[in-house]
Amino acid sequence: MSRALGLLLGFAADRLLGDPRRFHSVAGFGQTATRLERHLYADSRPAGTAYTAVLVGTTTFLGISLERLTRRHPFLHTALTAAATWTVLGARSLEREAETMAGLLEEKDIPAARDRLSHLCARDATMLEADELARATVESIAENTSDACVAPLLWGGIFGVPGLLGYRAANTLDAMVGYHSPKYQNFGWASARLDDVLNLLPARVCAVLTGLAAGRLPEARAAWMRDAPKHPSPNAGPVEAAFAGALGLTLGGTNNYGTYQEDRGTLGDGPAPTVGDVRRTAALARRVGVAAAGVAAGIALLGRKRWG
Repeated sequence: MSRALGLLLGFAADRLLGDPRRFHSVAGFGQTATRLERHLYADSRPAGTAYTAVLVGTTTFLGISLERLTRRHPFLHTALTAAATWTVLGARSLEREAETMAGLLEEKDIPAARDRLSHLCARDATMLEADELARATVESIAENTSDACVAPLLWGGIFGVPGLLGYRAANTLDAMVGYHSPKYQNFGWASARLDDVLNLLPARVCAVLTGLAAGRLPEARAAWMRDAPKHPSPNAGPVEAAFAGALGLTLGGTNNYGTYQEDRGTLGDGPAPTVGDVRRTAALARRVGVAAAGVAAGIALLGRKRWG
């Protein structure tokens, strides 16, 4: 019960407050990871695997220790779970970025929108115009709804604080070193693969919740089943395709990331996104987050009944 309540309170805190503005533990983890990289970096998979194991393993062990210390104290356990949930979620901050991008595009401030896109993804926005910036934003909202909201909630519902912290550690490392760049092609391999494994289930749960939240489950499922395999990511594909089907849009195409290009296929049916679709996507992502919080709390309660 305390786990379910903590997840819901942490989700509510994220909705009300967004990310902590100071002393953010995820930012602190990133700084620690950067310092450790200086000592462990080598252009090899074994070095990257050791780097990932140390950081994710230590963070998960911390979560296990905190869970055990508080499990016989319901109030403390609820507070700890709520604090951990608030810390690892990024749904409200994602929505704020979407609102900022929508405002800039509606004001036709293309240079500012190009600059702001870096807060959502690593795409090279130098030559992007309004509709392409809108597409990039819609796709980023879809992918990050799974990564920053559904996945941590799901692992929190299953494993509690260790699931919350361990998942966020792995996902943060993927964002830091998991990109396909010459420097991280080998060193970031383990981080990228671990993130892929941890998101296999949450991405598909997110795809289902997207269809349900939009009231267009058949359309979302059809786009997911048909088009997700075209996407190079095993997890972003189902989520982006489901959002495309749920919104009645066509997503995908060739994206430029500066050092390389990526063909993401064609996802969904309907027109390409325009500026007006950014707020529509953010609203759908908000509903998906609420549904995911309910699912996570339900999993926590079912786990208590099964093992209690």
